[in-house]
Amino acid sequence: MRSSAALAFFFVIGCAERAPGPAPADVGGTVVVSATGDPISLFPPFVVSLEGREITEQIYDYLADVGADLNTADEKTYRLGLADRWRWIGDSLELAFHINPLAKWHDGRDVTARDVQFTFALNKNPALGGRLGTELANIDSVTVTDSLTAVFWFHQRLPTQFLDAAAQMLILPAHQLEKIPVSTLREHLPPPIGTGRFRLRKRNPGASVEIVSDTSNFRGRARLDRVIWAVSPDYTAAVTKLFSGDADVFDGLHPEDLSELARHPNVRSIPLPGMGYAFLRFNLRDPANKSRRHPLFGDRDLRRAITLSLNRATIVRNVLDTFALVPVGPIVRAYAVTDPHGAQLPFDSVRASRLLDSLGWRRQGADGMRMKNGKPLSFSIIIPNSNRSRVRMGPLLQEQLRRMGIRVRLEFLEESAETDRESKGAFDAELGAWAMGSSPDGMKGAWTSQGIGNHGVNYGSYSNRRFDALLDSALKADPSVARDKFTKAIAVINDDAPAVWLYEPRKIVGVSRRIRTTKMRPDAWWFDLAEWYIPSAEQLPRDRIPLSR
Repeated sequence: MRSSAALAFFFVIGCAERAPGPAPADVGGTVVVSATGDPISLFPPFVVSLEGREITEQIYDYLADVGADLNTADEKTYRLGLADRWRWIGDSLELAFHINPLAKWHDGRDVTARDVQFTFALNKNPALGGRLGTELANIDSVTVTDSLTAVFWFHQRLPTQFLDAAAQMLILPAHQLEKIPVSTLREHLPPPIGTGRFRLRKRNPGASVEIVSDTSNFRGRARLDRVIWAVSPDYTAAVTKLFSGDADVFDGLHPEDLSELARHPNVRSIPLPGMGYAFLRFNLRDPANKSRRHPLFGDRDLRRAITLSLNRATIVRNVLDTFALVPVGPIVRAYAVTDPHGAQLPFDSVRASRLLDSLGWRRQGADGMRMKNGKPLSFSIIIPNSNRSRVRMGPLLQEQLRRMGIRVRLEFLEESAETDRESKGAFDAELGAWAMGSSPDGMKGAWTSQGIGNHGVNYGSYSNRRFDALLDSALKADPSVARDKFTKAIAVINDDAPAVWLYEPRKIVGVSRRIRTTKMRPDAWWFDLAEWYIPSAEQLPRDRIPLSR
């Protein structure tokens, strides 16, 4: 049994306190967020959608959260959450968090260190099938020394230790969940009970989610009375809500919307650095039998030939003009470790044609389509019809590949159906997207061997032990050498071409001018939503929306 030194005097304050409380006149009102997708789950270990993150991070708390400047390495810049202070112990393989003694769950129960210990154990439990396996891999255990002190024990010293302990897990209530069999949680989740400055009021799956201010919260009530996520069936309907005044926020404006926005003086745009990227993902396993390689994309050279066939720069300009760049790999330029001059396989149709010929895929017939052993070079791409950029990009990819003699079928699906096909590996290729968090460690779950299998998000089943090792080394590296290590890892996955990295868009958030926002974090515009407010003179129009019953 490991033991710690006495804890009574070791704590240090972690970061700056919140802004002073609002004036009474600036409290109240409703904000409506227009969303193109349903949050799917509001249980933090199961959350994979952006909408799910936006909502659960209002209902639950981290021990401490990455600050608005997105500096994950300096713990002094983190914002206090459930912890009011912390300290490293001994050889820096122990980190103790002290829980704010005023913190309470929304049902009135006190928050304790036991909740932290329970949350860690639940997220590590393989029966849960949660999404944080890779992020928590370096934490051996969490122990409790008293009712308010939780100690994290690490396997090894890494630059991400504080991030992994403080800001990966939203803390869950042990008293609500510990008696429920873990294997049943996906089907039998109780209503959310959190500690955040908002609490869940009502959810209509596929239509809306409403949260309201927790008026007795230990950090003070949120400045807004409530926030509603209104889900639309497609992009056009979602953006129309913003322009018509039926919504106050839409976080996915496209460049072509800016001319329309200029005709609506009551709406402003807020540009943020891009924290996501879109890609054409290949399924490396046979959808009909995952024990076999995909009949096409199990071949690395064929994937490379298709990648060489696509002029990504032209496609991106046609769809997104100057509001997006071709990615350098499965990473975004916002990270200091990203080499902005790195590149994936270039567009080279001559080289692609020679490679296809060498693989036996030769042009035949009047239409010039490629055949091999009497079979055409043909596959399908699934595309979510809620995403305008990917919907527009599909036919451009189809046409460029047709010119190379490759026949592509486009399947436009409702988001829920596309997500279901994606998660089951029931596709040849897909136009997908990945939103990065405050650290590039999200690459592990999305593209390494660890992300393959039940509840993993490496849906194409790409696996290369060398890439796994190089990425792991990069994530553990000292900042002075991290960029070089990331560049080497990304070169490996780019050469393997498990996907064609298509575009890295800037985030453009549309916000009603009646809303006063705070500084937005690049990866999370909703980071400080509880501090947004509506001047009292501008509250009336939105407040005419009746409360849900």
